[in-house]
Amino acid sequence: MQRFFDLIFSSLALLALAPLLIPIAIVLRLTGEGEVFFRQDRVGQGGRPFGLLKFATMLKNSPNIGTGTVTVARDPRVLPVGRFLRKTKLNELPQLINIWRGEMSVIGPRPQTQRCFDAFPEEAQADIVRVPPGLSGIGSIIFRGEEDLYEGFEDPDWVYDTLIMPYKGELERWYVRNRTLRNYFLLIALTAWVVVFPSSGLVWRVFTDLPQPPAELAAHLPGYPSTQPRSQPTHGRHE
Repeated sequence: MQRFFDLIFSSLALLALAPLLIPIAIVLRLTGEGEVFFRQDRVGQGGRPFGLLKFATMLKNSPNIGTGTVTVARDPRVLPVGRFLRKTKLNELPQLINIWRGEMSVIGPRPQTQRCFDAFPEEAQADIVRVPPGLSGIGSIIFRGEEDLYEGFEDPDWVYDTLIMPYKGELERWYVRNRTLRNYFLLIALTAWVVVFPSSGLVWRVFTDLPQPPAELAAHLPGYPSTQPRSQPTHGRHE
């Protein structure tokens, strides 16, 4: 049933959003480096790689510059138009084609590059590849402000590997264990909600059994309620 709704939603969205997608493509062609789409190999269902599509928002050689596959706030590799597209998540819309092809779902664990996938704990890796990756999902909603999480730390890679990915892996495992049609529609609704209200903590009220974040992350997660019980802090390298 989820695949059925994926086909319906992706087909309707591609038709409805065509008047928006075409102008974005034209603007990208005429600005920056002239690239419209960015294609990158990501780990899909069963561990099989596929070519994920996005609108181009960064320099072509960005994976080999600066922080590599980790994007931080005010990253100098992001092109001017790209900042707007990333902020509004419009850069993700070409993945509707991936969904239509059957490489992704509307909801699921976010597909990662091999380097980022390897940063998940092994038990999380085993669970994540059991289901199709998603355009959005619980990890995407909780970490919707991920680029801002690196503020105050001198080593973004350490934050990513030690704090973000272990917790994100637990969130994605939660989804795999609770993958129902009800949660599919709830997560679609919550995705739309946090786009309009980015500081909202509604997701924590809807899903009260979510894994709790480590203390060093909790204060930086958008909408995380201060009354929630928190785990003990993990010591890290602050500036």
